[in-house]
Amino acid sequence: MSARIVVFGATGYTGDLTARALVDCGATPVLAGRDAARLDRLAAELGGLETRVADVTAPETLRALVEKGDVLISTVGPFAKLGDPAVEAAIAAGAHYLDSTGEGGFIRKVFERYGPRAEQAGCGLLTAFGYDWVPGNLAGALALTEAGEAATRVEIGYFTTGDAGLGAASGGTRATMASGALGSSYAWRGGRLATEPTARHVRGFDLGRRRGEAFSVGSSEAFALPRLHPGLRDVGVYLGWAGPLTRAVQALSAGASLAGRIPGARTAMQAILKPLAPSGSSGGPDAEARAKVGSLVVAEALDARGTQLSAVRLKGVNPYDFTAAILARGAQAAAAGELRGTGALGPVDGLGLEALVRGCAEAGISRA
Repeated sequence: MSARIVVFGATGYTGDLTARALVDCGATPVLAGRDAARLDRLAAELGGLETRVADVTAPETLRALVEKGDVLISTVGPFAKLGDPAVEAAIAAGAHYLDSTGEGGFIRKVFERYGPRAEQAGCGLLTAFGYDWVPGNLAGALALTEAGEAATRVEIGYFTTGDAGLGAASGGTRATMASGALGSSYAWRGGRLATEPTARHVRGFDLGRRRGEAFSVGSSEAFALPRLHPGLRDVGVYLGWAGPLTRAVQALSAGASLAGRIPGARTAMQAILKPLAPSGSSGGPDAEARAKVGSLVVAEALDARGTQLSAVRLKGVNPYDFTAAILARGAQAAAAGELRGTGALGPVDGLGLEALVRGCAEAGISRA
């Protein structure tokens, strides 16, 4: 029996895009979610796919979705609140797992807590396998390869091109950004994983015709890139979506860190951020709006003195379109037995550098 690909959260914004990307690639995924009527409508629209009702509040329904060797894609977030049952179900079944999270805390949990269990179960976990944070892993790996053994540091920045702004983000993305501003983060500093606030650092990047500022975030690069380059002492990943508000985000994060020590202050800040974090699925930009916003990712490799040794710039389609397309390609590779290991895997060590270059190009992002 051939491996099946199951999309959990198929009727949500990212799940819907991912299901369509899989069908466009010739796959016939199983669509899973909690609303049977919506699943049936989407399945009929995509040519008559199998559907399964499953809900994170009933973990047994998730465990029934997959068997050993199958592939489970989870797009149900926020992952810090809703993500664990899908990972648990995949490991219990020995099924491969991918997700669309960008949440640093959940990524850390997958690598540190679930990775060893998945290795014992003989399955692979590809967390954050979307625009967050595949392109930076690719750009960083390419920059480090070109820099050679002298590289001890890599700095990666995520930016957009075109008509970006809050309206270009889905409800899920806004919720993640709002909660992330109040949470702790991490980075690879001095040869180890160090806990630090989101936006602890702000850095400028050469984007070609302009220079962009971005604030530091926790991501899968902090776990994955040191595996590829043993001499790597520092990995900095930065998000440039805030543009001129980058310094304001840093100030907000610093205030949130202080608020954690002042009774009532954190609750007040959560109230201020509530409009950014709608409850439930609130959809996202349509195809016309997505076409106005593109992706730009920069990686710079440096030596111990801070001298830049290499730089790589990737450019391409809208982040949401890329996420759906790369999830589809990653799931197909996993279903075909092409993962290069088990446990928690980064994009490069999971698929190989050459395969990832091809997959990202097919998904719409390539070297500029």
